[in-house]
Amino acid sequence: MSDNLQLLTAALADRYRVESELGRGGMATVYLAQDLEHDRQVAIKVMRPQIAAAMGAERFLREIEIAGSLHHPNILALLDSGETGDMMYYVMPFIEGESLGELIERNGPLALDDALRITRQVASALTYASGKGVIHRDIKPDNIMITADGHAVVMDFGIGKALEAGGEKLTQTGMSVGTPAYMSPEQAMGERDIDGRTDVYSLAAVVYEMLIGEQPFTGPTAQVIIAKRFSGQIPSARSRRDVVPPAMDGAIQRALAIDRNDRFATAEELVVAMTLEGGSAKASTSAVKRSGCRSTAALMVVVVLALVAALAMSV
Repeated sequence: MSDNLQLLTAALADRYRVESELGRGGMATVYLAQDLEHDRQVAIKVMRPQIAAAMGAERFLREIEIAGSLHHPNILALLDSGETGDMMYYVMPFIEGESLGELIERNGPLALDDALRITRQVASALTYASGKGVIHRDIKPDNIMITADGHAVVMDFGIGKALEAGGEKLTQTGMSVGTPAYMSPEQAMGERDIDGRTDVYSLAAVVYEMLIGEQPFTGPTAQVIIAKRFSGQIPSARSRRDVVPPAMDGAIQRALAIDRNDRFATAEELVVAMTLEGGSAKASTSAVKRSGCRSTAALMVVVVLALVAALAMSV
């Protein structure tokens, strides 16, 4: 048994029986445990000590508490949170299933109906949360769980806001808020005034990946990936897979607009546009074309800012 697992087991022994490690990533380690009071299996996510120190316990617990107020069928519930020693953790229901990222990696591009169903469920969660003033900030396939019966649930609400509060201390850990392949241009530029349209952008990138099997912007480094989204060339899913309807393709492109004012106001508006009968990409992408008409000088400034921001990211 690892030292961290021993410490966690001892600290939470009166509430949870920690059984095994489920997985780990750059930000946290997840453990399977038994909730002794409610006789149910749960997942306990323990933040890396460096990340925990950067966020600060008070801010972390406050943002997690706000996320815990979200009650929606497509949001993974927050059951508990706390700190013990230098470990900060939160507790979620244990779900039988896999992440959307694992599903795409295993099966490749999804059927249109499956992609639309998952998009509709995630969009419902994001629109609900945005209405409550909560922005996810890190929508990606690995933060969307698909249950055994095909139900999509979004994980880790509140973590992005807590990470953002880490500021300069966070960059020293090699972490940043958001994931380069999915983060919005305003996130890449380090803007603090983030609203629900940043989640709309990230969701569109996820939809593209569900349909094509790869991310809309790819490259060997985080800097290259981020720079590509400022090029004015918004990728077309239909050009890669001709069964993608024009309305769906146009909606994705509009949601990937550089300027957030040119995107949909909510994730549910994206879904509506994707499902328009006989819709055309032309109307949906008019805003995208306006975004691409920035002057060369202005665009170069934006790209430089993005590259500077990207230097703080883990690849």
